[in-house]
Amino acid sequence: MRKNHFNLITSAGIVLALVLLVAACKKSPANDNGNTIIIPPPLDTLPTTPTTYSLVWSDEFNGTAVDTANWNFETGSAYNNEKEYYKAENATVANGNLVITAKAEATAGYPYTSARMNTSKKINATYGRIEARIKLPMGAGLWPAFWMLGADINSGVNWPSCGEIDIMEHVNADSLIYGTMHWSSGGNHTQYGLSLSSSPSAYHIYRVDWDANSINWYVDDTLFATGNIANNVNSTDAFHKPFFIILNLAVAGDFPGQTVDLGKLPASMYVDYVRVYKAN
Repeated sequence: MRKNHFNLITSAGIVLALVLLVAACKKSPANDNGNTIIIPPPLDTLPTTPTTYSLVWSDEFNGTAVDTANWNFETGSAYNNEKEYYKAENATVANGNLVITAKAEATAGYPYTSARMNTSKKINATYGRIEARIKLPMGAGLWPAFWMLGADINSGVNWPSCGEIDIMEHVNADSLIYGTMHWSSGGNHTQYGLSLSSSPSAYHIYRVDWDANSINWYVDDTLFATGNIANNVNSTDAFHKPFFIILNLAVAGDFPGQTVDLGKLPASMYVDYVRVYKAN
């Protein structure tokens, strides 16, 4: 699976075990070649000293349109066998929310439209707390995501070597929220992630707390996954560099499948805010 960002290549997927899966080119578990790398240390050995944070950037979506000083719109189609065509018109701001809407409308040979936006070359983060308060659409074929890509993908570093942090992904109408990291280890696409059962159709705060030792995924204040990156273990050096933020709502694709519930369209992803904090 891959997601394109203009000319960038990335992806989204899942792993439901405390392992790193080394796969060839895709994130789908079906592409796992059988090799595993156990990710140390276990959760109970990680530092437990509370960290405090200071806000360094946010978009509260309190205006009447998307602030293009913060966001770039992506236009066109994506990878992963998705069926949407991304247009800026499908991202609006109303009632204090960014609203990304997927519609059943044929455009450029695709049966659906939606929106995808990023902070590339505008807002980058290396470590810290990155969070958003989001309400997700529920329905077969819907694939909303809040995620990050390594900024050096703009300097010729290909995916997955640039690194990817999927803060939140959800597919279809189930209750699972997925958090995943992707990178290159030994020249292979490597991924680690877990999921948490939640209530996606209600607002929740999706976040990662990220420092030089680990990436920790939360839904509200519930920790559900930790990836160890200390001392570049398992070639995780990509996660010590700047990343930019992406929000999108895909329709169909390798992860949710190709069945789309037309009765759920138009469907909208509501983002109350996106915030970036720095550890004190």
